[in-house]
Amino acid sequence: MFNTMLNILLIGVGLSMDAFAVSVTNGLTIPNYKCKHAAITAAYFGFFQGLMPLIGWLLGSTVSHIISAWGPYVSFFLLAFIGVKMIVEAVRGGEEKCETSLRHSRLIVMAVATSLDALAVGVSFAFMEVPLLASVLLIAAVTFVICFIGGIIGSRVPGISCKAAGILGGVVLCGIGIKLLLEGTGVL
Repeated sequence: MFNTMLNILLIGVGLSMDAFAVSVTNGLTIPNYKCKHAAITAAYFGFFQGLMPLIGWLLGSTVSHIISAWGPYVSFFLLAFIGVKMIVEAVRGGEEKCETSLRHSRLIVMAVATSLDALAVGVSFAFMEVPLLASVLLIAAVTFVICFIGGIIGSRVPGISCKAAGILGGVVLCGIGIKLLLEGTGVL
């Protein structure tokens, strides 16, 4: 049992790396980003990172080929859309058009986009003997902690203007989307 949970812990760390990068980006791009913001962001990412394996397990092998085929494209599209939008808003608006709060709709899109790979992990859980509830909760908790830390780290980077942070954040999100697409299509 311990070995299984250690493997699930490592899976949780691996799954949360994209969400960590997005959390750092949020910390960079939102002025006056506080622990409260980091906790909200981490809660979204943790929730969806835990929910997706559960959904994947429920789907089992019946539609796993569809999930595997479209997941990388959906992740790429969602993250690239948000990233390009951030870049355009930063370039057009400059310092006065800075994102000042975390919108729930934006957090949901980012959380779903970064957790689609966890859906495929959940499909694999259907064919393994793992304690499902404990695994899902561990993945969610690990993601929460890692994303909370990421948001705090991002908020502590000094001397970056709102415009530069918006452009950098958009580039990072597009880069994560491209990485997920390349990994999902077997290029990386």
